[in-house]
Parts: sequence; C-alpha cells; structure tokens
Amino acid sequence: MIKQAIIPLAGLGTRLLPLTSIFAKELLPINGKPGIEYILDECADAGIKKIVFIISKKKQMIKDYFYKDSFYQKIIKKKKDPRIIKEYKKILKFKKMIKFVYQNKPLGTGDAVLKTKKFITDDFFLMLLPDDLIIKKNCSKSMINIHNRYKSSVMASINVPKKTVSRWGIYKLGKKINKNNYVIKDVIEKPTISTAPSNKAVIGRYILPRKIFSKLLNQKPGKGGEIHITDAIQSLIKNNEKFIAHNFTGKYLDCGSMSGYIKSTLEIAKS
Repeated sequence: MIKQAIIPLAGLGTRLLPLTSIFAKELLPINGKPGIEYILDECADAGIKKIVFIISKKKQMIKDYFYKDSFYQKIIKKKKDPRIIKEYKKILKFKKMIKFVYQNKPLGTGDAVLKTKKFITDDFFLMLLPDDLIIKKNCSKSMINIHNRYKSSVMASINVPKKTVSRWGIYKLGKKINKNNYVIKDVIEKPTISTAPSNKAVIGRYILPRKIFSKLLNQKPGKGGEIHITDAIQSLIKNNEKFIAHNFTGKYLDCGSMSGYIKSTLEIAKS
C-alpha cells in the first residue's frame, strides 16, 4: 500500500505574478479554500498517512498556515464559533501528517524530490504537483489501485489535442493493458507535432519507486541547469523498471496560470 506522499511547493509561481510576489500560490483561495487543501484532501481520501512538503524560505507562510495554534486558540477562547473550531481541527489533522524540507534554489523537480529522501521509507511513494487539480474522481486513489494490482510505478495521463503536444511531456506507449492503462516506453518532453509519439500527456500525479533517489543522486543537470524528474524516470524505464500510464476519469484543472486559476475557481464553484 502507498502511505507516503511528497508535494513540491518551492516553485516561484511566476505565471501568477504579481500575486505571487508576496503570497504563496498554493494558499490562494479556490472557491473559498486554499488550493493546497484540495491536494491534501485527495491524499487523505486515498489513504496517505505521511506527507512531505518541499518549500523554500520564501514559502515559509505555507508552514505558518499549519502552525498558527495560538492564533486559533485565542479566537476560539473568545467566541466558540463552530466554523472556526471545525477549520482548526482540520488544520491540526493535516499538521500531524506533514513534514517540511527546504529547497532554497530552483534546481528542478528532481532536486526537490531528492530533498525528501530521508523521510521516504517505503518501496513506492506518491508525488502530487499542486498546479494540477483533479476533481470529481480521486486520481491518486485510482492510481494506487493500479499500483496494488501490477506492483509497478504509475503516472497520470490525459488525452490532449494533437496541436498542443509541444506544451506537454508526452508518453511513448507500449503494450495496452486495458482501455485506461498502458505500459510506458518513454516520456518525451515537449515534442513537435510531427515527432510526438502520442497525444497522451503527463499530468502531475506519480507513483514512483524509492530507487529513483539513487538515480537522482548521480544525475547530471539537464536543460536549464536543473535536475529533471523526467530524466530519472527515463533512466529507470531503460533499466526495465515498469511504468504504467493511467488515463484517469476525473476532471483536470490547471490552476498554475492566472487564466487557469480563474477557470478552476469557476469550475469548482459549479461542482
């Protein structure tokens, strides 16, 4: 069973400037609730017990959000507001699940993952990218079900229009397991329309093997001088590590850009 998860949160959030010049994008409200709480709810509902947040010193407010006990206690002491008490209990529940590590230089998602090595003790773990919200169905839960069945790594997949493939990581697929699951032969970062091996794109939900840490430790920086998680995944696939692309059935929302953030808010308000 998958019981541990990591969530990279140290990104600068430049697509949401100027808001993110002073505010962590993951705490921005989506229909009255911080975006990060949708990710935490997904984890809890999927049976995750321990979560590692990768933040930076600039994102210290994320940690503060879960550690304002005295503030809540003073408010609750003055007025026994049921809504505030409920919110405080929820934050206390999340606080018990979360540990924090720091990535103070933007050296890529692979580097962020490597920061969590000492906390990950199981053979496989879940990684969620917070810009990608998936509503209506719990994507993490369905991926864990696939992992339990095939004992392999799993990555979320979505069909995208062929004309947009250059914006995504695109799967090169092998054997079809069933209508929603395929063996992954490779992942191609932002291919051209003519070179894209499929129209199935990578979405920010991954079940990864603990052995990926040894790959990341020895990995040289790639494009932009960063350590890319995709490079480590490609290396594992070449070493015959089985990865499955899972076409999930929930609704995907990109809340990492200003237009996507607004659309996400409107979509969640409707649902």
